[in-house]
Order: sequence, then structure tokens, then C-alpha cells
Amino acid sequence: MGSCAEAGAVSAMIAGGGNRIAQIVVMGEGEHLVTPCGGCRQRIREFAAPDTPIHIAGPEGIRKSFTLDELLPFSFGPDNLTDR
Repeated sequence: MGSCAEAGAVSAMIAGGGNRIAQIVVMGEGEHLVTPCGGCRQRIREFAAPDTPIHIAGPEGIRKSFTLDELLPFSFGPDNLTDR
């Protein structure tokens, strides 16, 4: 895995005292949608709920929106780490 912009944004959020992602915009150029890679989807999941909006944008603006659950179904998140 490389150093993606999403990973840097999550790190900056944590360094700034944040602990929850309300929504995310991912920007990329080209014909195809530029969505977060698998590693970044998991990083986002650690700080976001399954229904968190992920907006995919190009230079012209928002191209498509997904929920995190649509991009990472059956995810492993903070709820998996709590005692039942």
C-alpha cells in the first residue's frame, strides 16, 4: 500500500484531535470514478459509520456519492472490537 491522500487526511484529523469522519470527498481526474483504495476504505471505516457519505468528485464537481457500506460491505469496524 502506498501513501494515499485519504490516509494523510485521516492522520491529520487524528493529529488535530478529531475522532469521527462525518463525510469524505475524494477528488480525481479521468474518465473513471476515482474511489478510495481498499486500504483507505478500511482506514475510513475505523473512524466512520457504514452510512457515512463518500462523495467522488472530478474537476467539474461531485460525480457520484456512495455510503461507506456500499464501498466496503460487511466491513470490520469498531463494533467488532466491543464486548458483547
